[in-house]
Amino acid sequence: MGFDHDTFWCFGLAGGAVVSLLAWMVSRRTTAGQSLPSSSPARARFDLFLISFAILFLELAAIRWFPAYVFSLTFFTNTVLLAAFVGMSVGCLACDGRWKLLGHLPALMAATCAAAMAVYAAMGSAWLASVDVGNQHSPQLVYFGTELTGPTTAKLVVPVELLVGVFFVLIALWFVALGQVLGNKLVAIQNRIQSYTINIAGSLAGIAGFGVMAYWELPPVAWFAAGMACVVYFLRASGRLTISKAALLVAVLVAIGAAGWRVRDSAFHWSPYYSIRYTPGTRDISVNDLSHQRMVDRTKAATAYAIPYLLRRDAGLPPIRDVLVIGAGSGNDVAHGLAQGATHVDAVEIDPAIARLGRQYHPNRPYDDPRVRIIIDDGRSFLRTTHRQYDLIVYALVDSLTLHSSFSSIRLENFLFTRQAFADVAKHLKPGGVFAAYNFYRQGWIVARLHQMMRSSFDCEPLLFSLPVRDEIRDSEGEGMHMAMLLGGAADAISPIRRQFNDRGGFLFFNQNPGLHQKINGFTTTVADLAGNKAMADAEAVRLKPAKLVQTQTWRQPDDDWPFLYLREPRIPAHNWRGLALMLCLSLGLLAVFAPVRTLRGVNPHFFFLGAGFMLIETKSVTQAAQLFGSTWLVNSIVFAAILAMILLANLYVLLARPQRMLPYYVGLALALAVNLCVPLDWFLTDIFALRVAKSAVVMCLPILFAGVIFACSFRNSNSPELAFGANIAGAVLGGLLEYLSLVVGYQWLLVIAGALYVLSLVGLKRLAVPAVISVRK
Repeated sequence: MGFDHDTFWCFGLAGGAVVSLLAWMVSRRTTAGQSLPSSSPARARFDLFLISFAILFLELAAIRWFPAYVFSLTFFTNTVLLAAFVGMSVGCLACDGRWKLLGHLPALMAATCAAAMAVYAAMGSAWLASVDVGNQHSPQLVYFGTELTGPTTAKLVVPVELLVGVFFVLIALWFVALGQVLGNKLVAIQNRIQSYTINIAGSLAGIAGFGVMAYWELPPVAWFAAGMACVVYFLRASGRLTISKAALLVAVLVAIGAAGWRVRDSAFHWSPYYSIRYTPGTRDISVNDLSHQRMVDRTKAATAYAIPYLLRRDAGLPPIRDVLVIGAGSGNDVAHGLAQGATHVDAVEIDPAIARLGRQYHPNRPYDDPRVRIIIDDGRSFLRTTHRQYDLIVYALVDSLTLHSSFSSIRLENFLFTRQAFADVAKHLKPGGVFAAYNFYRQGWIVARLHQMMRSSFDCEPLLFSLPVRDEIRDSEGEGMHMAMLLGGAADAISPIRRQFNDRGGFLFFNQNPGLHQKINGFTTTVADLAGNKAMADAEAVRLKPAKLVQTQTWRQPDDDWPFLYLREPRIPAHNWRGLALMLCLSLGLLAVFAPVRTLRGVNPHFFFLGAGFMLIETKSVTQAAQLFGSTWLVNSIVFAAILAMILLANLYVLLARPQRMLPYYVGLALALAVNLCVPLDWFLTDIFALRVAKSAVVMCLPILFAGVIFACSFRNSNSPELAFGANIAGAVLGGLLEYLSLVVGYQWLLVIAGALYVLSLVGLKRLAVPAVISVRK
């Protein structure tokens, strides 16, 4: 579903009109400075549900929208998540404080959105400003696309940590305002379990609501209109709604709608993953305003896509008939596969909007060919569920430019580049089949790492090519924007091609005139042979030959527990340390400003450590689900919804069973964590999908269930629910920061850290109104 600039204006004006109408209707019975009568029990429950919905919904909207305008946040979306958590925590802890931010929320939202658009405009002018993201000339962690915004001739070079810090504070202030409302609504309901259940139900509704909008690919103005309608409701309920504040919210909506109109001849799409801009004149597709891919007419250029087919054909090997393209995008690889005689192509693409653009606008119409089957799925998930074997499997410029979720440091494609993933590829190749992976990998050590994994998976040295042609690739050097292509397979697939290179010295290659390859054998034809053919003589011929890989060390191979292809070594990069320190200091600063010292003295560490431990369990569940079912937005949404559903189940259990002793549930949690730590991933993998779901649900949900019972019992007996909830969310912030340790130790060890945090939670249990550490009584 695409939107031109007029449509964006219409959405903005329509959204503004809705908010204006709502503001006018609810303001008829109240004026600024007046308070409404005390809420009835039903009204209190509704308000708690609505504020819980609004917080979760606006959190997801912010996570999606801000990276589209502040590109540096694309790889740091956990910054937005942590800012929301910090804001909620501070808001709950300071719900009775002097400063109430709800009345200032419209101005805060306007200022933050204006700042994002200003950053977008400044970064769009390369001479004016650029962002340094972890020194991408010699990085510890590679971020595709950021080298385009790195220091060049810009007048101002902004460290990414500074930019992240500014938006961390601005976004956190949104949620301080909303968190203060949440804290007061929690206090208004005496039954603690009931209030917590309503909170979780509202959050679940927020996930569902945003998921529906993501499914329909609605633009941001629709998201924020829904969120701002909730803001208007609470402004009115508190007596703070004024015409000026309503007008400011309308202006923000119109600006968000108008921001979609950046280039008149472009169509905009908001897929579940990106802001996508398609330019018909050049057939360019940009994601989050970075050039991502271009639809290329196969009859005119980009013969590089055909290299695996041509090498096999001219080496005398059987032709390629069955093809799997992972990361099929808009269809360039598929078009060349069909032109080279493929009889069946499975095109796997994770983003439905990009695949739809390819179907509609690719000049060769590859997705309309009956030989092609389009699969909208994660590539790793497809490899684990299909039984088909292929002559060629292609990783086609797989680079997602976004994170799998805000709970982890994993990108969408990370689980495609692990030892286990390459083993899956090997299992799905026919005898004599070939595996091709190519991209602009930026760094020689990434190429070396892939080379090692291919060699280990096939027991055969892969072929390595560089375009433009280079004699060697060093793992100690940056690759810049050279394309590296690796061809792997068993010896019977690779050795004949290598032998031809050894005998002939190279392969004649026409990148800008693919049709010429139908008339020659690239191995036997030389440049001198072209003299009698004007078309060939005028074409730009390249003598393709394998590049020598010069390795200075053996690089750690990524696996499903440590899936970080783009991380140079197992460590937290320096710019991440700086970012973490900055976010920690800013969080403490917000606490110092909004939460009185006497309030903080009432905070129980028990709830803090419960929140930190639960965050790590949640993170591990999300990453494990990605391995089992794919790194798609739908899987993420289902997992988060399932986690909240398990919390609801835990609440129901506490309401009905009224457990008194805590020790059995701590023991159960420890055993459940041990099972998750010890059970290998292969145990979950089965041909029967329902059985795989059942196994995963039992093993992954048990720790969440026990943790939910522990929290519900503790929350039931808390004297100050707003402080307990605020401390719990603050602990989740610590858990989010500790997630960075996965870069060092992998994801399995996060369960050990989570267990240690739950042990620490026992320390604060004595401070609850209970007679014993392991007993909770009403």
